[in-house]
Amino acid sequence: MKTAMSVLTRRLAKLPANVRWMPAYVGQRVLRRRHLPKPFHLVIALADHFEPYIVPQNPRILLGQSQQLKRVRDWCRQYPRLFDSFRDSSGARFRHTYFYPAEHCDPDILAVLADHCQQGWGEIEIHLHHGVDAPDTAENTREALVRFRDFLAGIGCLSRLNGTGPPRYAFVHGNWALANSADGRCCGVASEMQILAETGCYADFTLPSAPSSCQVPKINALYECKGVLSKSAPHRRGRDLSSGRRPTVFPIIIQGPLMIDWGRKGRFFPALENSALTAVNPPTLHRCQLWTRAAIAVKGRPDWLFVKLHCHAMDPCDTDALLGNPMHTFLQELADEEKRGRFVTHFVTAREMTNIILAACEGKSGVPSLFRNSPFESR
Repeated sequence: MKTAMSVLTRRLAKLPANVRWMPAYVGQRVLRRRHLPKPFHLVIALADHFEPYIVPQNPRILLGQSQQLKRVRDWCRQYPRLFDSFRDSSGARFRHTYFYPAEHCDPDILAVLADHCQQGWGEIEIHLHHGVDAPDTAENTREALVRFRDFLAGIGCLSRLNGTGPPRYAFVHGNWALANSADGRCCGVASEMQILAETGCYADFTLPSAPSSCQVPKINALYECKGVLSKSAPHRRGRDLSSGRRPTVFPIIIQGPLMIDWGRKGRFFPALENSALTAVNPPTLHRCQLWTRAAIAVKGRPDWLFVKLHCHAMDPCDTDALLGNPMHTFLQELADEEKRGRFVTHFVTAREMTNIILAACEGKSGVPSLFRNSPFESR
C-alpha cells in the first residue's frame, strides 16, 4: 500500500505539467479510433541522444575522454555484429540517428562515430544542451550551432538541400527546453527557433518531452510552427502537414508518440507512453500498438505512419538493453508481424524520415522507402 501511495503521490506532483496536453489527447482518442488500413506502412526512426560522457550516479560529473572513447568504440564494434540480420521491407538496416551534443564536440570520438555511420550504421545530427547554469544568449547559441554544424560537415556528415548549398541538419534540444519552453531554464534564448531556421535546421526531433513541463499542448503531430519563430516556444501551436501542400516554415516539428498506457502488465496505475526506450521500459509489441494508435501521419496519407522513438544509448543503465535481448526480441516480433500482413516496416534515419514526410506533403504515394534520400541528400 505504501508503494502504491508513493507512486500516486509522484504522479499527482507531475499532473500540472501534463494538464495542458490532456485536452488534445482526449480529442485525438475520439477522432483517431478509426481502423488503420491493412497493411499500412510503419516508418520508424530512433533518435539517440548520444552522450558518451554520462555518469548516471552524478549528472554533473563527466566521464573522462579515454573512457568515453572506449564506450563509443565498443558500441561501434558490437552494433554491426548484433544488428546486421535485422532488415526492413526494403532491406535497410535498423539504425540509430546519433544526435551528438555540440557543447561536447570531441574530434577523436566523432571520427569513430562518423566512420561507423559512413559504413551504413546511422547518421549524426545535432544535439545541444545550453543555458543550464545561466540563460544562454542568442549570439552564443548561433555560434555553437554553426561551429558544430561546420565541423560535422567537414568530416563528411550532415546533408545538403538537393545535394548543394550549406549543410543542413536535424536537431534535438537538450533537457527538452526547445526555444525557451522551460521559461528560461536550460535555454534562455527566445529566438532559438529562428536561429535554427537560419542555420540550416530542417526538422526538430525533440518532442515529446512529457512529463517535463516543456511539453507543449500540441501532441502526436507533424507540423509547421504557427507562432512567430523569433519568440519563445512558437511550436506550442502549429499547422498540421498535409498531402498536396508543401510546408514553408522550417524547421518542421516531428513528434514521437505520446499516449496513456492503461494495459501494461504489472502496473496498478496507468503509465505514460512517451516513446523513450530504456532498460526499465524497453520496446515491446504492446508499446508498438500504442505507437500506431497515436496515428502520427501527414493528413491525407493515413497509410504512412511515423514513429519517432528516442533513447540514450551511452547511458550505462540502458546500453545493454538497447544492444541486447529486449531490442532483438522486439525487432524479431516486428518481422513476424510483418509476415502476418499487419504492416510494412521501414527503418529510417531522422533525415530519411523528414524526406518521406515531405514526399507525403507533395502527394507521393506507394512505398515510402522510395523517397528516403531527397530533398535532403546525405554526403
